[in-house]
Amino acid sequence: MTVVRQADLWNVPLYFAYRRINRNDEHKETFHSHQGTEILYVHQGEGTMVVNHTRYELRPGMLCVFQPYQLHHLRLEYAGGSAFERSLAIFEPAMFDAYFAQWPALHAFYKHLCQDRLSAPCIYGLEEADELELAFRSMHERYPSLSKKDQFEEISLFLVALFRCLKPLWQKRTAQAPPLGARKTHQAEKILEWIESHYAEPFRLDAMAGELHLSPYHVSHLFKDATGVSITEYIAARRVHQAVLLLTTTKKPIALVAEEIGMANVSYFCKFFKARMGATPHQYRKRWIRHGGPQRE
Repeated sequence: MTVVRQADLWNVPLYFAYRRINRNDEHKETFHSHQGTEILYVHQGEGTMVVNHTRYELRPGMLCVFQPYQLHHLRLEYAGGSAFERSLAIFEPAMFDAYFAQWPALHAFYKHLCQDRLSAPCIYGLEEADELELAFRSMHERYPSLSKKDQFEEISLFLVALFRCLKPLWQKRTAQAPPLGARKTHQAEKILEWIESHYAEPFRLDAMAGELHLSPYHVSHLFKDATGVSITEYIAARRVHQAVLLLTTTKKPIALVAEEIGMANVSYFCKFFKARMGATPHQYRKRWIRHGGPQRE
């Protein structure tokens, strides 16, 4: 299962798509995260999204912000021949920060969406947001013909236009509570919250079920039905996600990283990590440092 998707945003500064369409279950998602901030705008499609161990309804006119290495998952419903159509932009925030500095209010909003803890990762009701559509469409028309020397400047202008459009929309709607999904999801959210508090401990299904006052069978099937993945798959994804954060943002030894995600056996941790990431923890950290990624003590 892919957990952290590789996006070489240091060399290719923007991953962009305009009105990309999938039909008939073509779009298969696992819990994953990636380098960079992702702005996702849904033109059509229905389903669910899980981010920050909370489940949200996915529907047209929804805009989502996934911050760097933030674990998220989209599950689409394709009943009745429906399609999933979206526009998206993924970029490394640090590379474009200076371009926003001359507009203090816009710069503060840019840093807020990319760095701050958001009360919710999505806003709804943007079906008639013509400026948002125009920003994506204009970039779609220009992007293929950009020369290497003009690419960075044009991407910067696109992001400035995109965030300038988003600012009033986001500020207007973030005071509104996001709509709730089907009512059975409150149990799935409780399971996600339990995992968030216990993922660094040895997992015992009966212990989780006991604390949630559910049977082990009910817990397993309820979670799989709500998210599309098993509890053990999600815990594995959460552990690797945390390992990536520790490897790329701290100088903690590999053994301590393993311990902090609930794996006392360093050798097993290295095999576990490599099987999912294609590189050992040491190799992954070296690659991050080579690309200029910051670390703290």
